[in-house]
Amino acid sequence: MNRKEVLSHIMSNGVVAVIRMKDTQRLLKVIEAVGAGGVKSIEITMTVPGAIDIIRQLAPSVPGDILIGAGTVVDKETANKVIDAGARFVVGPILSLEIVGLCHERETVVIPGCFSPTEIYDAWTAGADIVKVFPATSLGPKYFKDVRGPFPDIRLMPTGGVTIDNVAEWIAAGAVAVGIGSDLLDKKAIDEERYEVLTERARRMVQNFRKAKEGK
Repeated sequence: MNRKEVLSHIMSNGVVAVIRMKDTQRLLKVIEAVGAGGVKSIEITMTVPGAIDIIRQLAPSVPGDILIGAGTVVDKETANKVIDAGARFVVGPILSLEIVGLCHERETVVIPGCFSPTEIYDAWTAGADIVKVFPATSLGPKYFKDVRGPFPDIRLMPTGGVTIDNVAEWIAAGAVAVGIGSDLLDKKAIDEERYEVLTERARRMVQNFRKAKEGK
């Protein structure tokens, strides 16, 4: 997939699973489980031990409809490394214009993290494919609705505070996609290796996202 196709894939699926697991042994099973439930965009954060090597191993081996991306990317050097490793999209907790520029050069989808309207606008005008609003926990869906008043064309994605049950509120407020971690990746189920729980939670998440999109 080229950059445009990757962006379309992320937006049509709508759900990005944010993985911060330290147990890399179970990581592939988790990805397979949520993928079976319909979550096809996987963000592996740089806080995972050996994250770049994991991306390098996973990227060529996952099914073709699953995208592996990198999260918590905060500098240009790391962005280069994760793209070389096979990441199809790059997500940051901050706005780095250097990373945005590099991802353009490398034809890779870039989703920088922003908080204020000024940051959101700066990210979009710099060429962000989607602007991640982080931490969205502190802001809530109403913030999205307020921001989209003056910026109706900016593609926004909340990360933090998104749950299976409240995803419809974020979509109604204008989010084009959502990032979700702990509410999707049930820690107890992973510890007990009950991966079917993750598949069911992923299925519910995707269903709720699609119903919300259809209802707009």
